Amino acid sequence: MIMRIFQVVVRPGKEEEFGRFFHQTAIPLMKRTRGLAQVLPGAARPESPREFSFVMVWEDLHALKAFVGEDIASPHIDAAEAELVESRTIRHYDLVGA
Repeated sequence: MIMRIFQVVVRPGKEEEFGRFFHQTAIPLMKRTRGLAQVLPGAARPESPREFSFVMVWEDLHALKAFVGEDIASPHIDAAEAELVESRTIRHYDLVGA
């Protein structure tokens, strides 16, 4: 299994708009994605109001590539998200101890 950690920093002043996108679009999309064994969405907190994240556990590399394409280091970006996000970070790990 592959753990993918996807973090975004929202553009200043776009926190509320991104929050709506995150809850209404991104979370439902990820929860119904084939090959995704588990998804843990993380919403902004008062000390980091512009940061959101997803911790995803993919069944295997094939399932991850089916969703993001061959270049797994590139973010999968919804058109509604593109103008709201200042930066994105993606990391991958082999899941152990599960």
